[in-house]
Amino acid sequence: MGNCLNPSPRIESAHSPRDASYSSKAASSKRSLFSVSSSRTSYSIPSTHSGQSFTDKPSSMTLPTPRSEGEILSSSQLKNFTFNELRNATRNFRHDNLLGEGGFGYVYKGWIDEQTFSASKPGCGMVVAVKKLKPQSFQGHKEWLTEVDYLGQLHHPNLVKLIGYCSEGDNKLLVYEFMSKGSLENHLFRRGARPLPWATRIKVAIGAARGLTFLHDAESQVIYRDFKASNILLDSEFNAKLSDFGLAKAGPTGDKTHVSTQVIGTHGYAAPEYIATGRLSVKADVYSFGVVLLELLSGCRAINESKMGIEQNLVEWAKPCLGDKRKLYRIMDTRLEGQYLKKGAHAVSMLALQCISQDAKLRPRMSDVLALLEQLQDPKAAVFPLPEDRYKTANVIAKSPMNCNLLSLHAAAVGSPLPSHPQTPLVH
Repeated sequence: MGNCLNPSPRIESAHSPRDASYSSKAASSKRSLFSVSSSRTSYSIPSTHSGQSFTDKPSSMTLPTPRSEGEILSSSQLKNFTFNELRNATRNFRHDNLLGEGGFGYVYKGWIDEQTFSASKPGCGMVVAVKKLKPQSFQGHKEWLTEVDYLGQLHHPNLVKLIGYCSEGDNKLLVYEFMSKGSLENHLFRRGARPLPWATRIKVAIGAARGLTFLHDAESQVIYRDFKASNILLDSEFNAKLSDFGLAKAGPTGDKTHVSTQVIGTHGYAAPEYIATGRLSVKADVYSFGVVLLELLSGCRAINESKMGIEQNLVEWAKPCLGDKRKLYRIMDTRLEGQYLKKGAHAVSMLALQCISQDAKLRPRMSDVLALLEQLQDPKAAVFPLPEDRYKTANVIAKSPMNCNLLSLHAAAVGSPLPSHPQTPLVH
């Protein structure tokens, strides 16, 4: 059954401590390795970086990349804080203001004036989250700069707002808007946490899907590369926002289908083709989104090493139940106590099944995923019809000897509620 609360290590690199509510990206060495099994057998894919570009939204100008640190900081519209200002804002980084810890460093709660952004007394002004980089962290500094670069330009209601930064010698800090409900991870897996109602889970999924759709449909595509429950932060009304852009990557340009890069991410969420080849596309984000959908359905972590055998891996454990209405209850979160629409849960399970397809080409676009989830949120939404060509596509796939191991998956996906390929307006 669902509701797997036992914690499990999440491996982001060869050296990856546990994330917290405001999780900082785990630091890694310059030639970091990605663990691909519960036994932590590791390997690496050589990095072949290519200059790409990105923008804050489709209608904006395209900025050339790569850019130097000086160019990034000088062109940013973010507030340039002094270290002393942030030290005062966090009361000298007091331990009781600590929100979370990760490989990147520590995240503290702070207060600044809403108009001047100067430090203010606790309880006065605007609450912020201050991420402080650990000294002498090469990967941490690289990801710090990547966050300034991307979040200094990308603006969307479902991306966490970066207010400013500090760069004084070895002191590297980032200042974000404060998300009072913390991470989705804590609400799903923390012991004693109040269970999220079904409607709230759908709302969170929609918010996260809007964030990814914005990134994928931008004029210069952005691949998030680290979509997971701990990186989805929630405000006071459970609106979801994507945080931590340290691993974000510019998408392919021209007629290219992917970019080649060093494999780095979180075990259990990373797409199989990315782990195997280092070839990265937006479909890797879609796979990760499917894993989070499974977490929302089951209340179980993507990887749970306290379990035995197949139950350690959520995708492998849940997949046989996703295409069968009679078996779906076996993976549903028991803390929901049956308080969810059965048709809605089945639709989400079918969507997750398509997202975690082993073949990246068969995964839906995030705009299609968003369209379906938004329909689910509408209480008047009808049962989703199946386009005729979906039957034909499934039959062709099933007959292919290269896809024999996916036969059950695609047979289940025949009844998928996904629309064929409607265009969803981009949310600005």
